[in-house]
Amino acid sequence: MKPLTDKIAVITGGNSGIGYAAAKQLRESGATVIITGRRKEAVEKAALELDVTGVVADQSNLADIKNLVNTVAQQYGHIDILLVNAGITRFGTIEQMDENTFDEVMNVNFKGAYFTLGKFIPILRNGASVIMLSSTSATISPQSASVYAASKAALNAVTKIAALELAPRQIRVNAVSPGPIATEIMHKIGLDDKLEAQLVNSIPLSRMGKAAEVAGMISFLASEEAAFITGSNFLVDGGQSI
Repeated sequence: MKPLTDKIAVITGGNSGIGYAAAKQLRESGATVIITGRRKEAVEKAALELDVTGVVADQSNLADIKNLVNTVAQQYGHIDILLVNAGITRFGTIEQMDENTFDEVMNVNFKGAYFTLGKFIPILRNGASVIMLSSTSATISPQSASVYAASKAALNAVTKIAALELAPRQIRVNAVSPGPIATEIMHKIGLDDKLEAQLVNSIPLSRMGKAAEVAGMISFLASEEAAFITGSNFLVDGGQSI
């Protein structure tokens, strides 16, 4: 029997990158998977490719979060795995940062993630696994990424508190913090050959990570093999934050 057979998993931002890779691995491990995303066409395309259920939902919108939870509750009753993955990246020095960009990042990465977790708690099955997708940016303090790094540092704090609050129900809450991963978002934020070379030079293992490698850690934390792990943050970064 596959290790996640009969498990129900929800992945926010599951139509691309790490979320897509995680959905693929969880599905292959036997889980029933629901992915979300903001773009209808992208969600439908990914859901068809992965043979999973797709729901259009914007993690920064509380009404969308509530509707998502209601939809999942009506169709499945409870869930066993929650991956809070949806996030955005914006760069700018502290001096240059404007309020709109600050709010955009925080609304998705922190506020949205926070309330996604909160609204799903009532339908988490006892013994469930929650994984928060963080970032090594919260550890290595990269210049021009102050808001992004702060949003992920806040998420790390919530992960620990949620682990304590949910421990009586044997619900485990952990964070996974990827370093530089070769996904399409890297090109969207302006990664060129020169910047990629600089990034690779900052990584002891001398390469970019793969989305499937991060998904492997997520899949492990979702499984019973990680039954005694909670409140932890796992760096998947090739040693970059050492």
